[in-house]
Amino acid sequence: MLTVYSTTWCGYCVRLKKMLDREGIQYAEVNIEDDESAAQLVEGVNAGNRTVPTVVFPDGTALTNPSIDQVKQALAA
Repeated sequence: MLTVYSTTWCGYCVRLKKMLDREGIQYAEVNIEDDESAAQLVEGVNAGNRTVPTVVFPDGTALTNPSIDQVKQALAA
């Protein structure tokens, strides 16, 4: 299952989650404003920046602000 790291105010996060729902792709959501360890993980993936949405795949790879097509491509690989 994917993990989507997000915030409540992020429009890009809302858009990506709607697309994931539409495509029937299950995911766990973690709000980095509520979870400091999640915020640190996002910073580690994004050169020290808290950029969301950051999506982490079951194999440990990550994409920052991906399109739904990029997510589907990474899941198919």
